Amino acid sequence: MINSRVVLHFPGFEPLDAEAHRQRYQRSAAQAAQVWNCRFDVGPLMDSPADANFTVRAEALGWTAQSEIHIFDHNDLITSLRRDSIWRQIAAGYAAGFSVIKQGAAAAYFRHAWRFALFFLFPYLFLALGAVIGLEIAVLPGTLDLHPFWLLLSLPVGYAFFRYGWMRFSDRYHVLHLLADWRLAVAIAENRPEVAAWIERQTERAERALATSADEILVTSHSMGASLALSVVGRLIERNHTLLAGRRITFVTLGGAALQCSLLSRAKVLRSRIGLVARHAQIDWFDVQCLTDPIHLYKCHTVALSGHPDAPQPKLAFIRFKHAMSAQRYAKNRRDFLRMHRQYVLGPDQKSGYDFTLMTAGPLPALTFANLKATQPPAF
Repeated sequence: MINSRVVLHFPGFEPLDAEAHRQRYQRSAAQAAQVWNCRFDVGPLMDSPADANFTVRAEALGWTAQSEIHIFDHNDLITSLRRDSIWRQIAAGYAAGFSVIKQGAAAAYFRHAWRFALFFLFPYLFLALGAVIGLEIAVLPGTLDLHPFWLLLSLPVGYAFFRYGWMRFSDRYHVLHLLADWRLAVAIAENRPEVAAWIERQTERAERALATSADEILVTSHSMGASLALSVVGRLIERNHTLLAGRRITFVTLGGAALQCSLLSRAKVLRSRIGLVARHAQIDWFDVQCLTDPIHLYKCHTVALSGHPDAPQPKLAFIRFKHAMSAQRYAKNRRDFLRMHRQYVLGPDQKSGYDFTLMTAGPLPALTFANLKATQPPAF
């Protein structure tokens, strides 16, 4: 049984700062407390330029556990990508998409996980469709062989349709946010200066957090956060290979999308760090995946496909969101892919084999969840 734990959590690509992630965790913990018949007392965020963390005290009959959760959000990177005008965001987003194709990743997505490939194509096809419709409206007088005078009306109407109609409609599907996601994926793959600087800062934070004495050290990452977690932990190993001597780290990827970045041909640094993490004797890595989540590469082995087939491979642990959600909530959200993709870190409605709060703040060693059975709740 775990009495004390240090958690390094790398969230997915969402425009949320550390406090927003803490508030989400608090809401999820309240749901989990009802399901597991225990208490999760989530403390306030201890925020400083050097760190952002909060504590969780969990207790029930027969056990207590204290967890210190450090949030490694990358909201500053997201904010910088969304700061530009709409037209600059679109142009930069398409440039990133062409880079993904040029570097061979798009073909690899289709080869290994066709649903993720469709996720890649979606924002580009969506905007292209809107642009074609707007263009058809703009040139309609020529199509109908009308007097060119009508272009004075059709051209602004076509522009207004795309800019104020289609783009507003695109917000429902977070299209510009998805373009920013692919821009960051390319930046991570190419280890651009802003990403490299972020990784160095977070590596120093992680090193300080790991100096804390605890029964368990747990690194969790969700979605895009997997690439950043691997980069930071890999950088830690590069800087000091003996840092973990005598200690073990449980490394968990939740709907991990590290292959989103590592399959790009220029992602040499990331692929090297993935190999370092996979081969480190003190790190136990497992990957939680869900069939109904198309925003990750289901049943794909991150380490092997990143060029390390001879390294120890993370164990794949399969879950189904419907086992943790009520039938009503599952039916309501099942077609909202982005919402379902967040379920890895959200609270449960009923007992199942996986729960994020229980794994990060409960009494069980996180590694026990590597052997989870989706329909069988853990015993503690």
